[in-house]
Amino acid sequence: MKSTQSINWYIKQEVDYIQVDLSGSLTRDTLFPLWEQRHSFLSTELCNTIHWNLSDIDVIDSAGLALLVELLHLYHTKNNRLINLPQSVSDLAILFGLEDWLISFKL
Repeated sequence: MKSTQSINWYIKQEVDYIQVDLSGSLTRDTLFPLWEQRHSFLSTELCNTIHWNLSDIDVIDSAGLALLVELLHLYHTKNNRLINLPQSVSDLAILFGLEDWLISFKL
């Protein structure tokens, strides 16, 4: 049976930051398209700040958290900020001992 879950993203270019609005399920089964497309919307040299809006993430698993951690690490030269962090993301961060590190990115 094929999963109908998906991850969607919308990019807003503001004057002083890029906002990445993520929605849907950020899981092992859905994250590959986002990973494949990351350079198309995050490679801009025009902006030094990325706001990751997670308000519409319905489901996240450990693979989704790993992707989020990797994106924050990969773009460490940018000023990464997490906004609207769902409790499920915080819960996973606690489980893996990443709570303090992840909270350091909260806006």
